[in-house]
Amino acid sequence: MKSIMLISLLFLTTALFSQNITGHWKTIDDNTGKAKSIVKIYIKDGKAYGDIIKLLDNDEENPLCDKCPGNRHLKPLIGLTIITGLKNDEGYWKGDDGILDPDNGKLYDVKIWREGNKLNVRGYIGPFFRTQTWYLEESYN
Repeated sequence: MKSIMLISLLFLTTALFSQNITGHWKTIDDNTGKAKSIVKIYIKDGKAYGDIIKLLDNDEENPLCDKCPGNRHLKPLIGLTIITGLKNDEGYWKGDDGILDPDNGKLYDVKIWREGNKLNVRGYIGPFFRTQTWYLEESYN
């Protein structure tokens, strides 16, 4: 009986830690609570990346990222890579300066994990963090 419980726990742990974060995710604006964009998360060379593929509830067709740093400055938001080079670490995807907030142009350390059809996206500055919940966008997946 103990061995069956141990095996079940092992399978459950493996399933939880191997949650797939790839797919199309609807982001939600922290201030308004409205859907903001669709981000496609994909794996390339073992690392996770995310690109904005659609803007929702936006007046401009494809605005430029005027606050973005470096080579992202004045690039169109649609197609912009906002998640960069995250590594899988025991069920979480993490990266230093791994996520960009195009609204303010800041890069944040990030930790991402999936719970069912929800994606928890936690941005850090030192010991302080904010977590957003993104939702699986069924119409794209």
